[in-house]
Amino acid sequence: MKTNKLIFCISLIMITFFSCDSFLEEEPRDIISPDNFFASDADARQGMTGIYSLLKNNSIYGQAGLDNWYDNGVDIIEPNRTHPIFEVMGNYTLSEVTADLSNQLMSVSDTWQNLYRVILNTNTIIERVSGNGAISEDVQTDVIADARFIRGMAYWHITNLWGDAPFYTEVLPLEEIAKLERTDQAVIIASVLDDLEFAQNNLPSVFPEEDRGRASKWAAAIIEAKIHMKAKNWQAGLDKCLEIINQSPHSLLSNYADVFDPNNEYNAEIIWSLDFAKDITGMFEPAFPGRSFAGNNYWRPSLFNPRIRDEPANATDRDPLRAALAANGEEFNGTGLQIASKDFVENFPINDLRRPLNIMDSYEGFQLNHTYMPKFMNLNFETSPRFNHGDNRLVFRLADVYLMAAECENELNGPANAYQYIHPIRQRAYTDQADWELVGLSQQEFREAIYDERKWELAAEATRRYDLIRWGIYLDVVRNAEFKTYTPGANIQDYHVLLPIPLNELLLNPNLTQNPGY
Repeated sequence: MKTNKLIFCISLIMITFFSCDSFLEEEPRDIISPDNFFASDADARQGMTGIYSLLKNNSIYGQAGLDNWYDNGVDIIEPNRTHPIFEVMGNYTLSEVTADLSNQLMSVSDTWQNLYRVILNTNTIIERVSGNGAISEDVQTDVIADARFIRGMAYWHITNLWGDAPFYTEVLPLEEIAKLERTDQAVIIASVLDDLEFAQNNLPSVFPEEDRGRASKWAAAIIEAKIHMKAKNWQAGLDKCLEIINQSPHSLLSNYADVFDPNNEYNAEIIWSLDFAKDITGMFEPAFPGRSFAGNNYWRPSLFNPRIRDEPANATDRDPLRAALAANGEEFNGTGLQIASKDFVENFPINDLRRPLNIMDSYEGFQLNHTYMPKFMNLNFETSPRFNHGDNRLVFRLADVYLMAAECENELNGPANAYQYIHPIRQRAYTDQADWELVGLSQQEFREAIYDERKWELAAEATRRYDLIRWGIYLDVVRNAEFKTYTPGANIQDYHVLLPIPLNELLLNPNLTQNPGY
């Protein structure tokens, strides 16, 4: 339930150790001691609720965060105007200096800090709950499994974005943490897989309504499958995908649009989504100076929703458009920053039924200036006011798993038995069988079909950059795509497959080294 997300705990007030020199110089006065906090089942549960709240920080799964690093600067979305939130990634002006430039708590540095904040807090919970006689064994197991999943996921993101990185799984003194060297990412991933296995063995398959928003064992399973696929361990990846398809309670919806319906947020296709709530203020950081919103209470629809001052194409029609929206109980009240990229619009198949949910160039009969992505829009002016709404943040869904299974099977044995996994995705995307059915493809042709299908099906769902990098085509795709706002193709360099270590982290920790190229 959305009200569950209002609970505060120790993890919300622990200050990040990385890039916080003042924290290391004086005794903190406002931290609840982990030694005296975990004194009951309720405390342990409350601690995990706080960890989930940390995930909703702007720099992780909040307004942009991880989406910025996985989706911007590739071939699906782009900003409709220059903006500091997206410029460093969207135009590849990344450097160790620009990594520290925070705008609305969404910088490379912010993401680094808050992922490590998650790790600090999960390590603390695991240690304080394990063997704690004040907490029942069932709750201990459940909470530890939850914490290990989130810790594993955090390290997975860190290795995806930075490669080798500081690594620890114990409660260490802050001064020791602040001197950690980078650990080989293969070592980190081995630990991640251990965490994910424990989570799958101990988390439930499905949650009761009051616990919706927690990650089930299937969320851990999908990350494990992705790790195997990146390592080209195709059989292990396929086995895990088929386990999810055949054993999980999830199923594909017959209508693509229904997956993204804000009134159907916990539909059968969603494996995990983060539960947000409207009208929450001050959860983490104070409101930004000169702004009417806090930094962590909201999610992407504010970015994908058009803003009325940008629309429609004919400015004289603004009032008629406003009136048409009002008649529907709607507003163009977002920032309008994220739109479908020029390349995406021009290449998306015209007869694909997913196109209207991914590309909107007119509304209520009015031609628009920009091509928006309505799958993440919510124009209702009561339930989705600007920077204040409760729309869930979709993280994983079953269609992704079907396409992963198709890819694994093709890499193992060619396309003969891979069609069965891609066809259910394509079947709901086209009216005629002749359009959705793939036949007679070579292994390479099927591989290229997967490249496209994941692009159309999972657009702006924080998969694209990760996919392009593991396929080895990231640089070529960006250099050959067309954009209207920035010129990422002209600026991208080989070393951009990883993000830079922020300069402040290097200054605070002399044992850190920068990624090559920066």
